[in-house]
Amino acid sequence: MKRMNTAIRFTLGCILCSLMLSASGQDAKSYKEGPVTELSYIKIKSGKFDDYMKFLDTSYKALMEENKKAGLILGYKVYAAQARSPREADLILATTYANMAALDKADEGEAVAVKVLGSSDAQNKATMAREAMREVLGSELIRELILK
Repeated sequence: MKRMNTAIRFTLGCILCSLMLSASGQDAKSYKEGPVTELSYIKIKSGKFDDYMKFLDTSYKALMEENKKAGLILGYKVYAAQARSPREADLILATTYANMAALDKADEGEAVAVKVLGSSDAQNKATMAREAMREVLGSELIRELILK
């Protein structure tokens, strides 16, 4: 009988320890990784704000909407920023992807761009025209961390 009580206590102890370990393993991260957003920092050249906004409202918007339809991006946004110095962005373009793997779909993105904007040559000419309106200062990737 005494031996049986010891065996039961030992078994219960093992069960409790395993439950505690599995619970602590599940609580190791208090967040989960969410969508990834690419931020592009743009400095609009003097007197070109309206021209650049027209581009964003036409070609850029058409491209982003087609990328959404194709499932390549979750969404996009345009933010005005108050530059604190002459070398800081006054516009931020944000493109949100489901995850990091979604960034690897360059071939699909190229196909969408050709469909919406035309050949690579046409796209290159349009890029050169935009250079007269703005300067790309850089970009970064950020990931949303969703608290549990």
